[in-house]
Amino acid sequence: MNPSKPSLLYLACVVSVLSVQSLPVSAQMSDVARATVERRACEAAIWSMPAVSAYDIELSLQRDAGAEPGVIGYMSAPMDSRHGFLTANDVTPYVIGGLTTKDGPIVIEVPPAGDKAAFFGTIVNAWQVPIADVGTTGSDKGEGGKYLILPPGYVGNVPEGYITSQSNTWGVHFAFRPVAKNGGTHADQAAYAQNLQWYPLADANDPSQTEFVDLKENPVNTLPVYDMSYFSDLNTVVQREPVLEQDKAMMGMLASLGIERGKPFNPDAEMQEAMLAGLGCAYDQMQARFVTDGGGFKTIWDDRQWGPFAIDPEQAKLGFPFVTEDAVLTDARAGQYFYLTYLPKNLGGGTFYLGAARDADNNMLNGKDTYKLNVPADTPAEDFWSVIVYSMESKGFIQGAESVGRATPNLPDMNVNDDGSVDVYFAPSAPDGQEANWIPTGEDFFLLFRLYGPTEGWIESGWKLQDVEKVN
Repeated sequence: MNPSKPSLLYLACVVSVLSVQSLPVSAQMSDVARATVERRACEAAIWSMPAVSAYDIELSLQRDAGAEPGVIGYMSAPMDSRHGFLTANDVTPYVIGGLTTKDGPIVIEVPPAGDKAAFFGTIVNAWQVPIADVGTTGSDKGEGGKYLILPPGYVGNVPEGYITSQSNTWGVHFAFRPVAKNGGTHADQAAYAQNLQWYPLADANDPSQTEFVDLKENPVNTLPVYDMSYFSDLNTVVQREPVLEQDKAMMGMLASLGIERGKPFNPDAEMQEAMLAGLGCAYDQMQARFVTDGGGFKTIWDDRQWGPFAIDPEQAKLGFPFVTEDAVLTDARAGQYFYLTYLPKNLGGGTFYLGAARDADNNMLNGKDTYKLNVPADTPAEDFWSVIVYSMESKGFIQGAESVGRATPNLPDMNVNDDGSVDVYFAPSAPDGQEANWIPTGEDFFLLFRLYGPTEGWIESGWKLQDVEKVN
C-alpha cells in the first residue's frame, strides 16, 4: 500500500463518520455509522446518568402532579408502591424541588428543627454534585438558615446573613426528609415540611408564599426510563444548562446523536433504533456493575451477602464531585446514581444501610421463589429497623405491590418468634399464615435493610444479619 495515498477503507470510514456528524439522516446508515451512533449513545447515557435522573425528578412534579415550575412537592404520608423513586424509603416522607438560578440568585429558607420533626437532606446542582447539606446534620445544625445559591459566574453583591454557596449549573435540586422526633406523626412531618420557603434573592424583603403540592395524593414517577425519553431528557439538560469545561469532549460527540445546543432534537426511526441499542448497552453496563460485589454493595462479612453501599471513601471526603485532577469518574458516578440520588456533601447521618441482591447460596434473588429473612430481637437499631424490596430492573419499589417493606413499627401485627426475632418473607404470594410478615415480589429484586439510629460500636460487637434463605 502506498502510504502517501489514503486507502479505500480509510475513505469509507471518513465518509461514514461525516454522515454520522450530519445525522439525523433519511438515507440508510452504513455499518460504521450505526456502530458509531451505538457506541456514542452508550457512553452518553452513562455520562449523563446523574443529570437525567435529577431532571426526571423535577419533570415528574409537573407531568404527574400537575405542578407549575417552582412548586415544591411534599408528602402527607410516606411513599408507597404508586411512587417511582430510586431506593426511597417507605417510613419518612420527602420534600423535593427543582429550581433554577437562571434569573438570578435564589434563597432556600430551612426552618429550625421543631419539637416533632426536623429536616435532613441535601441541595445539589444539575449533575447532583452536592452544594450544601441542611438541617440537624447540615450547615445550619438544626437552627434553621437561609441558604443562598448563586448562579454560575455571579459577580453581584453577596449580602450577609446567609449560608452562601455558588453553583456551576443553573439547575438547583433538593430532597429533604422531615424526620419525626418525640413521637411526631406524619401530620406533624407534613406540617413542618410546609414551613420550608424559597424565593429569588431579589424578592427577599417581600417574598411570595411558597406553593406546595401533596405527592401522596398526587403520586409521581421520578424513575429514569430507558427508552427514547432518556435522550429527550438529556437533550433538555444540554439545552438549558451551561457547558462545563470537563464536558466539552462529550458535547462534541453528542452532536453526532443530534443533540446540540440551540438545535431541535428530532432523530429519525433508524437513528432512534441505533441510539436505543446504545442505551441498552449503557443499562447493561450499569446493571452488571450494580450486581458485582463492590459495585452496588460491598460485603463487610466474609460469610454474608449483606453489605453497605459501595461508596468511594475518597469521593465521600471530597463531597462527591466525581472529578479528580486527572479525570471525570464517569463510570463510578453512573454506578452510584444508577440506584441512588442526592448524595450528601458530608457523609454521615443516623441511618446505616445494608443491601443484598443474593441469597445464602449466592444466587440472585428472583420473583418466583419464596425467601425468608430472620431479623433478631437484638438488632442494633436504637430507633427502629426496616427492610424494603426494590425492583432489580428499575431500582424503585415494585409497582402495584400491596406493601413494599416491613419495619419495627409493624411488629405488633406480625408473627414474632419465641426468641423475639421475626421472620420476614419475600415471595409473589404470602406463605400460609404469614400475610403480616410478607412483602410481595413477583419480579427479580434486591433488598435494603436500614438501621435507624444504629447502636454505637455495633459492627465491632460481632452482630451479623442472617442471609436471606430460599425456603420453597
